[in-house]
Amino acid sequence: MYLIVGLGNPGKEYEHTRHNMGFEQIDRFAQSHHVSFEREKFGGKYCELFIHQQKVILLKPQRYINLSGEVIQKFMEFYKIPISNLLIICDDLDTPLGKIKLKKKGSSGGHNGLKNIEFHLHTNEYNRYKIGISNNKMIDGKDYVLGKLSPMEQDEVKKVMEQGVQILNDYFELSFDNLMNKYNKK
Repeated sequence: MYLIVGLGNPGKEYEHTRHNMGFEQIDRFAQSHHVSFEREKFGGKYCELFIHQQKVILLKPQRYINLSGEVIQKFMEFYKIPISNLLIICDDLDTPLGKIKLKKKGSSGGHNGLKNIEFHLHTNEYNRYKIGISNNKMIDGKDYVLGKLSPMEQDEVKKVMEQGVQILNDYFELSFDNLMNKYNKK
């Protein structure tokens, strides 16, 4: 069994903000598989599907992004999902807009959502799919990540989201090392 988590903040006011890249990507992946987030449990909206005879849970925690770790922990414990079968999709300030980075483990890089996940799971050794949002040092970090994308930025993100559906499909076909080799480009 696999758990794929898209990070974001719930509520209309946060839609299409830089911090909600995880929600947007997991929504597109769910649509491509004709499922939707109609069920709720443990503070998260989720849906289930089967890919290559493996049960997959897609999850959107409904607490603020920096409190999502508890929701993820409850799903992992309830469904007995090994840490190796967890994939977190989130935004990344250190990656240019329009680029992605797949990573096996590591520090939170200052991302409060990842910090909270590490706190609740007691490890930083889980797979991540990071979507670049760039960084604008002229704007306070909180204001920047909670800011809306410009039309030009939305065009860039749309391309990433389309590629992301293929990345997530390949996640079930390739080892994570091979997935990183295929999609992590300098």
